[in-house]
Amino acid sequence: MKEKQKRKCDSFFAKQARQGLALSFNDVRLRTNYSEIVPSETRLNSRFSRNVPLIVPIVSSPMDTVTGAKMAIEIAKLGGLGIIHKGLSPSEQASAVAKVKHHLSAFISEPICVKANQKVSEVMKMRDEKDYGFSSFPVINDNGCIIGIVTSNDFEFCDNFEERRISEIMSTKIVSAQSGTSVEDAYQAMMRSHKKILPISDEGSDILQGIYTWKDVKRIVTNDAAGYNLAHNGSLLVGAAIGVTDIDKERAELLASKNVDVFVIDTAHGDSAAVIGMLKYLKNKYPEIDVVAGNISEGEAAERLVKAGADGIRVGQGPGSICTTRIISGIGHPQISAIYECAKAIRGYGVPVCGDGGIEYSGDITIALAAGADNVMLGKLLAGTTESPGMVIYRNGKAMKIYRGMGSLGAMLDNQTSRERYGQVGSTSDKLVPEGVEGEIPFKGDVANILFQLIGGLRSGMGYLGARNISELIERADFYRISPSGLFESHPHGLDNIMDAPNYHPR
Repeated sequence: MKEKQKRKCDSFFAKQARQGLALSFNDVRLRTNYSEIVPSETRLNSRFSRNVPLIVPIVSSPMDTVTGAKMAIEIAKLGGLGIIHKGLSPSEQASAVAKVKHHLSAFISEPICVKANQKVSEVMKMRDEKDYGFSSFPVINDNGCIIGIVTSNDFEFCDNFEERRISEIMSTKIVSAQSGTSVEDAYQAMMRSHKKILPISDEGSDILQGIYTWKDVKRIVTNDAAGYNLAHNGSLLVGAAIGVTDIDKERAELLASKNVDVFVIDTAHGDSAAVIGMLKYLKNKYPEIDVVAGNISEGEAAERLVKAGADGIRVGQGPGSICTTRIISGIGHPQISAIYECAKAIRGYGVPVCGDGGIEYSGDITIALAAGADNVMLGKLLAGTTESPGMVIYRNGKAMKIYRGMGSLGAMLDNQTSRERYGQVGSTSDKLVPEGVEGEIPFKGDVANILFQLIGGLRSGMGYLGARNISELIERADFYRISPSGLFESHPHGLDNIMDAPNYHPR
């Protein structure tokens, strides 16, 4: 551990602590600084954990109304990271991770294969049930050797799904390459052959080792994936939430088999023996996969988790818009002070801090990062979008979507994992004590438009501080504590019928 360096805002937070005060977003604003940069020049690269990078410091929350495979794919393509929620069976969650990993994988080491004697209808049913985003499959024999390719065109022109077999519609004219073929070589081979799938086999045999897919190879070679948050093999980065029970060890094994990039131990009280036990288990069993632990809100807890092996810390107990933990249980550390204290406690360890909860506007992201967070986790701001789980419903002609906390009664009734997250495993439905609510929020459209505004606001804030990157933001940041009048002054006031804005909603 390196020596802890003092920061510009240390004296501000020390003064608040001496007075016994803990602060949240509405209690503070950042001091502006002399600047020689404009917002477009800022760089937003950060990390979610020791080895999981972020192009933009945005992570979607593992909530069942926020992050499924669709959200995780889009967030990663926008430079952030999605954490698949655990309100799914272990196999369903692993399948969701696989969808993300396969969505943009230049080389697929474990492609979904079919057999020549399978009926066409059987393969089509599998494709639909698994919701695969592709329709082309390698055809292999019982020895794992590739004998053909079946594509979307073959399915399209098949005249009898129920009777015909894959062997009758597949192409046996295969263009393949040997193990060790690079992305660039694959691109050239596919250009020459006009084939959209390039099987890779062992030298001297036809045993399938994986496939290259044209769309993804082309995207990488032509640099069309700039801004995507990618793993070293060209796939999208994705995380998954797990709990602390024996079932979660099975969950972790399935997730690891699908090449998940980071485990997120998802509990309401991260400073506990159960969390530390699961953390040590995961680090021992899967040393190549990062583990982010939480949730916590005290500096001592952050240091305990880091010393136990955590690769990232998730900070936030009760600040979420759908969370009632502080009201029901009486505990909780206001979020800005919580972020600061946790980040201060682990300075020098090289472990990133995730600020989870309480963010209502883009300026809150700037404030959270300035207080010491390396990234922020968003729930409500990403809920209600095209990519969030759930159907659009209509109330009085207005499009809405359901948004609920994982501690809400509905989530606890639907998911045993939600009960476990709040330490209520085994409770009957009439004995549950919810620590969250559920409700409806307006449908917002595509998440890309939401992130555009959030990132634009963050860049603007960094411009006001003269910070070229997030490290400089943390280094240069200092705070004012503001009064209720200062908060009132900060919002639009003295107006009737305020027009809608894409980045502001009235309180």
